[in-house]
Amino acid sequence: MATIPSYFEDQAVQEKGLAESLMDFSFQRMVTPRMLRMLYGLHLLLGLIVAIAFTFNGFKTTKADGLVALILSVAGMSLWVVYCRVAVELLAIIFRIGAALTNSRE
Repeated sequence: MATIPSYFEDQAVQEKGLAESLMDFSFQRMVTPRMLRMLYGLHLLLGLIVAIAFTFNGFKTTKADGLVALILSVAGMSLWVVYCRVAVELLAIIFRIGAALTNSRE
């Protein structure tokens, strides 16, 4: 049974560099699939910074507020990780569907 080649494998062969891809105004090369890991990591880092800031602001007032902020930060960060993962996976699926449609037309 033949398999559809991965969009990421096709792009890796066609791509020369990220800077060159960013300057492709004909949009023949897709940059987003190459940047999905970076986007995921960046959003997780942003969520972590917000959670830490929220916790420190809670501890500035009272210990009780700090503990509540810590619990809310952990819960919020857990939900943020799930949300970011689902969003990045949806982007990856959209690009794979596009690649499959493109390959089926050829």
